[in-house]
Amino acid sequence: MTSSDIVSPQQSASPNTPEARGDAYRKQGRIEQAIRSYLEAVTFPLSPALCLKLARCYDKLEHHSDACKWALSLVEAGDDYTTWLTAWTLFQRHADQGGWPKLRSAKVAMVSSYTTTQLCPLLQLAAARLGIHIDLYESHYGQYQQDIIDPGSRLYAFAPNIVILAVHEGDLRLPEYSSTPEQDIRTEVDRWTALWKLVAERAQARVIQHNFALPCEVPAGHLATRLPGSRYMMTQAVNMRLGEAAGHAVSLVDCERLSALIGKRQWCDPRYWNLSKQAVALEALPLLARHTAAVIAADLGLSRKCLVLDLDNTLWGGVIAEEGLAGIKLGQGPDGEAFLAFQEFILKLKRKGVILTVCSKNNYADAIQPFEKHPEMRLTLQDIALFIANWESKPDNIRRIADTLQIGLDSLVFVDDNPVERDIVRTFLPEVDVLPLPEDPAYYTRALSQYLSLETASLTAEDTERADQYRARAQIKELEAAAGSIEDFYHSLRMQALVTPFDEAQLPRIAQLIGKTNQFNLTTRRHGMPQLTAFIRSSDYVHLALRLRDRYTDHGLVSVMIARCEGELLDIDTWLMSCRVIGRTVEATMLEHLCRHAAQLGCTVLQGTYIPTQKNAMAAEVYAKHGFEPFNQVKEQHLWRYDLKARGPIANPFVKSVAAWESVDGTS
Repeated sequence: MTSSDIVSPQQSASPNTPEARGDAYRKQGRIEQAIRSYLEAVTFPLSPALCLKLARCYDKLEHHSDACKWALSLVEAGDDYTTWLTAWTLFQRHADQGGWPKLRSAKVAMVSSYTTTQLCPLLQLAAARLGIHIDLYESHYGQYQQDIIDPGSRLYAFAPNIVILAVHEGDLRLPEYSSTPEQDIRTEVDRWTALWKLVAERAQARVIQHNFALPCEVPAGHLATRLPGSRYMMTQAVNMRLGEAAGHAVSLVDCERLSALIGKRQWCDPRYWNLSKQAVALEALPLLARHTAAVIAADLGLSRKCLVLDLDNTLWGGVIAEEGLAGIKLGQGPDGEAFLAFQEFILKLKRKGVILTVCSKNNYADAIQPFEKHPEMRLTLQDIALFIANWESKPDNIRRIADTLQIGLDSLVFVDDNPVERDIVRTFLPEVDVLPLPEDPAYYTRALSQYLSLETASLTAEDTERADQYRARAQIKELEAAAGSIEDFYHSLRMQALVTPFDEAQLPRIAQLIGKTNQFNLTTRRHGMPQLTAFIRSSDYVHLALRLRDRYTDHGLVSVMIARCEGELLDIDTWLMSCRVIGRTVEATMLEHLCRHAAQLGCTVLQGTYIPTQKNAMAAEVYAKHGFEPFNQVKEQHLWRYDLKARGPIANPFVKSVAAWESVDGTS
């Protein structure tokens, strides 16, 4: 699609369609009538032309939020470079007028080995679509090494949270052929990891590196794949070794995969390189911007984490209540193979920590039959954290899923073959993301694989066990409803806690919690891996990580606290808890252990800070609830203090602190 196709779409609109009527109204200056007609024409997947028309109409009326909404919709609607730039201009004009509620802000430095002037605004637009405001520093062309190595550079003066290394294959210091490939590969990997280390030490910033897209010009041809010392093979090895070296500390954008996805000849156009040292072609920049923004969102804890799955014609072909086990399409024939592949892909997402739930308009007894009895079924009931099959509205059932699992609606992704149900959820639950499944089930897996809000920054043990933990949460809800009193409920859970200082092995999970926890998060200070490492090494800080176990499951590491010792004052800098265990008295156990550390350090006063946000109101009273007194209350920041001498240490009778897990009957 060319820019002219989008900028002047009136030419292609049929004369009697709502879009054509909107075009006519717009020419007459009747903007409100044009908007009504354009909205009538909206279908999914979105038309880039229609999105741009709506954004421009709302721009004329100075309706800031709607202008931002439709400008940002172009990020998902198409990949035309000119249209993205137009959308960025429109978005900037209205975002500053309060038209866009940002979820997070990040100071991002783009340091590069090629010209990134065209990429930067597209990255900011793609990030804004995910709720992220980027304050951007762009280094001069080819100055990435100088900026990183020089401690007095403008990069460090900018004090970024994230540093993007936007580099290309031509910057690799590899010969066309090497007689010592292993040595050359190791030297090149060491060069890049040394730069990562400098950024972590000097800026305490997260590094996101673009790996190296192999060129389509290969002098050795197919022979290159048989020569370990060819530049072609060494580049692949460098990519692999960088992935291994990155671990949990550095994020990678897989440009080699992206270039294969769009096509090598489209990824890099020699004309752009010769004209302006542009290593990624303009046509490929929206794709690169979208994926880089998704990795930034994952690093900031903004990924979605729960799939809400329909059943009939989504997980299998046909209607189970009408066609029975033998009649549904699953595993046999082209459609059956497609549904099988879709289930297998969903299962892989579950293994990386995505929660699976079911929301189906169905009789429950019919809905569970394939899970229990169909021989080709890949998903089992044990894979599903919450299974809802009834005849209530899907928005109501989705709210129930969020409430039962105690996660926000903005954590959910709705997957349903029925476009009517998708529109209903979009209308009544705008916080829920809706996956636009194609009509042909053969393309379901591809559609889900190209959905980027399930990106994750790391993979921890807690991620692989998440389905069991959330299924346990649903069981605990049932137990709570049946308990005679709240005290009986707490005692019946037989909760145990392991509370320890941070260690290196825990840091990926701790960073993950700090990045994504919003509801019970007293200050929402987003410390990354470099800062956490600094806390461990400093004697001025107390740092606590709590693992919780009960009669149903091991919930893993669910709460984090960081406090700074300042004479007799122990000041809580960061305190957060996973939504999985809210309402379980875990907060009292964290304070109990903080009191013990305060006594060891000679501190007599605990100080806590509550910084209100749009999402953490539930934590507003936690200090008051545990005996803290207000010390300095202002709108932006509330300070609380607890006098250990006067009040004594805090204790929690409902959670047993242990040095090692005990069995549920109290034996080791």
